[in-house]
Amino acid sequence: MRLLRIGDKIVDRERLSSVISEILHRRAVGATQQEVAMALGLERSFVSHLEGLGEVRRGNRIAVVGFPIANKEELEEIAQDFAVDFVYFLSETERKEYVRRKSGAQIFNELLSLLASLKDFDLVVFLASDKRIAMLGKILDKEIIGVSIGSSPIRRDRKVDPQVLRDVLENIIDGREPDGEGQVKRKFRIFKKKSQSHS
Repeated sequence: MRLLRIGDKIVDRERLSSVISEILHRRAVGATQQEVAMALGLERSFVSHLEGLGEVRRGNRIAVVGFPIANKEELEEIAQDFAVDFVYFLSETERKEYVRRKSGAQIFNELLSLLASLKDFDLVVFLASDKRIAMLGKILDKEIIGVSIGSSPIRRDRKVDPQVLRDVLENIIDGREPDGEGQVKRKFRIFKKKSQSHS
């Protein structure tokens, strides 16, 4: 039912849904709460309360990338539970199919595009071979969290213990250093951006 009676008012669900969608869209593209409120004739506090009702987490923009992953759907669900901003997992079959379907120039351009987009994230969690983890850290020149799934070259899918990804994301969201204590320390490591000294 589109219309709903609440006390002596009739409320249009579609209109309400449309206004909420417009608020969220404007906020997502960079408008301030005050700008949105003024544009739509609302109180700024309403915009703030609406965001608070839907808030899942605050903090860093997080990307999780991994290949070749056997249990990608399971890991994607975990990333979704933690409201990860960008998730990109490939199985070995998908990776081979991708290379088979594209020209060298297309692969190169899409790889550059992916790397450029990863620079926009505060933290990148990378599940891959030890060699590729080190390589990505150098390319991005920023802190990444590497979860090694084996030594290079890896030629078949690897199943990643879901608890490892869960531990990494919990530590990131809680603001703790992921390599802080116990067995978790052995499962992944942080590659920090090297500080540049100026003489």
